[in-house]
Amino acid sequence: MKLDVLRGDICTLEVDAIVNAANCSLLGGGGVDGAIHRAAGPELLEYCFKLHGCDTGNAKITPGFRLPAKYIIHTVGPVYDDGKSGEAEKLKSCYLRSLQLAAESGCRSIAFPCISTGIYGYPKDEAAHIAVKAVRSWTGELPEEVIFCCFSQDDERRYVELLADLN
Repeated sequence: MKLDVLRGDICTLEVDAIVNAANCSLLGGGGVDGAIHRAAGPELLEYCFKLHGCDTGNAKITPGFRLPAKYIIHTVGPVYDDGKSGEAEKLKSCYLRSLQLAAESGCRSIAFPCISTGIYGYPKDEAAHIAVKAVRSWTGELPEEVIFCCFSQDDERRYVELLADLN
């Protein structure tokens, strides 16, 4: 599996699936979630109403609607508490469950944002380490390419250094 780091807007990526760092309702919110809902159009909200939410650590898939990506995989990351309340396992599960849905849908490429590191307060270094370790543990044939899409230069640097250290 090829791993890449890219700084930019996940909504503009021409990949088979993008991952949305969603809230449990799946009905939109701030940050990445709000941006994806705005870019995908009102059809996404309509579709998400029928999904009846999503549990933390799990994921659900929808069409990409007005996005260049064919699919949106919505995953609900954990709110960081003290690091001793199962947050790491739930965050790891977000990545693995998203990869599973992508593989089941025939996706060759997938892009992840930095899940749970915004308003959910997950420490960025720890979250990046969990993300890369989870993706590297994936043994499926698909997807073939995983992009860690970072919005900030700081996040981009973090992922580039982490991937270099693990090679």
